Amino acid sequence: MARFTRAELQALTGTIVDDLLGPDVRLLFVGINPGLWTAAVNAHFARKGNRFWPALYAAGITPRLVDASDGMRPDDLAMMHGLGIGITNVVPTASARADELTRDEIRAGAAALEAKVALVRPQVVAVLGLTVYRDAFARPKAAPGRQPERLADAELWVLPNPSGLNAHETVASLAAAYREAWDAAG
Repeated sequence: MARFTRAELQALTGTIVDDLLGPDVRLLFVGINPGLWTAAVNAHFARKGNRFWPALYAAGITPRLVDASDGMRPDDLAMMHGLGIGITNVVPTASARADELTRDEIRAGAAALEAKVALVRPQVVAVLGLTVYRDAFARPKAAPGRQPERLADAELWVLPNPSGLNAHETVASLAAAYREAWDAAG
């Protein structure tokens, strides 16, 4: 496993992480913004202990558990492309914590996300985090789950964030939520 010093990770603040987008994205997962470990290895949800990849596996969405902690392996990347799963973020730049983001960064990220969704054309967009969704899209009363509005013609879902900071969620509860969006994507 890769090792980075605190200083090396901090130096990655503001780094842009590549989107994971294949030729035919059916379901686009949208994180808040990349963490520093994600920036270091250029792979989404890469920090050990993040529950995104275990939740996808537990939901039966991926046929095997992905370990992105050292970056995405070519076979895992091919699997994600083949499944039609993409990953991006509301805010593309890395930070140590999402609470470091400003409201202006989040709102600007929402506009850029809408343009990206119009270009990529997934069936379903799943924003991972209710608070960021409410802030980004000025929907203060939004509830989790499927949203009544669409995002650039895509069905829109707001699902729990897999970060360990979202302590009341478990791999099982994340898996159930993610499976609903996967089923909606066909």
